[in-house]
Amino acid sequence: MHRRIFLNASRTLAVTLLALSTLACSTLTAQPRFVVSKDQLQQVVGKRFPLRYPVVGLLNLEVQAPEIRLLPEQNRLNATMAVEASGAALNRKQTGTFEVEFALRYEVSDRTLRAKALRFKRLSFPGLQPMASDMLNLYGQTLSEKALLEVVLHTLKPQDLGMVEGLDMQPGSITVTERGLVVDFVAKAP
Repeated sequence: MHRRIFLNASRTLAVTLLALSTLACSTLTAQPRFVVSKDQLQQVVGKRFPLRYPVVGLLNLEVQAPEIRLLPEQNRLNATMAVEASGAALNRKQTGTFEVEFALRYEVSDRTLRAKALRFKRLSFPGLQPMASDMLNLYGQTLSEKALLEVVLHTLKPQDLGMVEGLDMQPGSITVTERGLVVDFVAKAP
């Protein structure tokens, strides 16, 4: 009788150990990740606006907080901002939109996710004459670099990195998904 109990207990222990070792192996091979939601992105970026840019002697541009759209098929983000133009070059204030797309990178020095590889899409003022609108679009690339180049979209907190730093890992690729950003962790380079 004792022998039967011992054998059953041994089998149960063996099955449990096998299950635990399988789970441990699958956990070790899974890549650690950190997810940043679209709402978190929107909130952080919104704090940095409005921004004002003078074009000396001609006009002033005021850019409002962007609406962020995720572009998972391109692994990029889109930002559309309301912009107001006023000044000597215009008869009255004009309201329009400003749109850019960008990719992301991780900055180790301050644990931030930042905009990179900006692509100016358009700067549109429906109420302006075509010549004035063309002039503003010439300034669009410069405006996009000033407004969003190196903009911090998220800062990872020490507790976000605590466990992975202990495993000698750091943020690697950043993938844009339908729900937000997925930051994969990779082994630190020697």
